[in-house]
Amino acid sequence: MRIGIVGFGVGGRLFHLPYVQAAAEWELVGVVARSESTRDALAAAAPGVPAFASLDALIDAGVDAVVITTPPATRRELVLRALERGVHVVADKPFAPDAETARELIAAAHAAQRTLTVFHNRRWDTDLVTLQAVLASGELGPVWRADFALEQDDRTVLDQGPDEGLLRDLGAHVVDQLTQLFGPVERVDAHLDWIGTGERRVDVGFFLGLHHASGVFSAVSSTKGARRDDRRMIVIGREGNYESHMSDVQVEQLRAGLTPSADADVWGLEAEERWGVLTTGAGAVRVPSQRGDYTEFYRDLHRALAAGETPNVTLEQALHTVAVLDAARASALTGERTAV
Repeated sequence: MRIGIVGFGVGGRLFHLPYVQAAAEWELVGVVARSESTRDALAAAAPGVPAFASLDALIDAGVDAVVITTPPATRRELVLRALERGVHVVADKPFAPDAETARELIAAAHAAQRTLTVFHNRRWDTDLVTLQAVLASGELGPVWRADFALEQDDRTVLDQGPDEGLLRDLGAHVVDQLTQLFGPVERVDAHLDWIGTGERRVDVGFFLGLHHASGVFSAVSSTKGARRDDRRMIVIGREGNYESHMSDVQVEQLRAGLTPSADADVWGLEAEERWGVLTTGAGAVRVPSQRGDYTEFYRDLHRALAAGETPNVTLEQALHTVAVLDAARASALTGERTAV
């Protein structure tokens, strides 16, 4: 199948291009890159891949699907236009600024009879897939609660504005991860850290308490404004606990010059010294890293389209994530626990 990427900022360059190229099921038709500097960056990263001036020009070249990875403020119109033109769509996260807009996009996909999905690639993070294997083993017994953190020392990539902020950015990832592990969220307690004023006010940190319908309670925190880097996954069950502080493995590998296609033997595997620890009545053991690979998102999308089935990231799940973020913002503004 033929696919194109719309936008070539950090997301297009680091989180989409290498994985589309690694998925042999897809032919990359081109990238929408309008400025001279962006076209130069594309030529350096992917020699020979054509640059297009617009979404319509890319679709006219003949694609089955497009990936919309432009800034959030431009994403809605592009998703609607791509569906109107009759192609399948991958929308980057945040899927939408609010649940109302998410429902609008879902309705448009149904009306067009085309697949729309959301790039929740961090379902294939190394630490998450390793944790999933631990939970599947049953060694923790019934899970009571979880403590996650995704802290990044990088204010430079945080857009400012009423529809931006860290809650909608990294918050979309961690909420999706936790609902994949423990099921839908019913209620939210939230706190947001703010900088700026007026239309430039933006949240640069958050703490969420998520009450899952399954009975599990999960707490998750994140910041880009506190000069702090940390990834933490702690899960506590009746029979023990599992604690992980793995790195952002795939991003670090890309920045070191590795790619999922050229370095498949080591791709997405954490160094042994950073393996998580499972502690039960039998003692503490290090848990070998599972392989994380965002390429699986694109392989899964191809399988779903070829079979006429639903991709791994469903629209119902994407809408639920946005609704949880809406509830979190409301909770932070009112100081009250908010139902999803």
